[in-house]
Amino acid sequence: MSIEKENFLRTKLVAYLQQLNPATTARWGKMSVQQMIEHYAGDAVRNANGRLKTDSILTPAGNLERMREFMMSDKPFKQNTKNPLLGEEPAPLRYKTVQGAIGALQQELIYFFEAFEKEPGLITRNPFFGDLNFDQNVQLLYKHALHHLRQFGVEPLRT
Repeated sequence: MSIEKENFLRTKLVAYLQQLNPATTARWGKMSVQQMIEHYAGDAVRNANGRLKTDSILTPAGNLERMREFMMSDKPFKQNTKNPLLGEEPAPLRYKTVQGAIGALQQELIYFFEAFEKEPGLITRNPFFGDLNFDQNVQLLYKHALHHLRQFGVEPLRT
């Protein structure tokens, strides 16, 4: 388990997001800064913390091991990676402000860590990577966060 990745999610991610100018244009994709934050909080973190449940795994069983190897690697997601669960256009905004979206993200991250502290053996189902434990979820959330930070020109690993 990478304590650095867990620490990044606990203490650094929100700070990076708060420094982003909401008017920043994405290097790729159609999402705005706020749409990205809402997607990450509402889809990725809520799935990892168990609040957004999925029954099915979309990845064919024969490809799951390779997908997990990628997930656990340091290889980044490619730009414009398509998520078949998202529409062609970004979802409507849920919050009135970027700060509201960041506040919701903070709450989902707190819930994530609390859920696994209360139940250390908790497994949550990801629609692409299958059933994940705490360490695997931390890795995926970290990789996903870096992907979206890079989308808006933030390179946390170069600072």
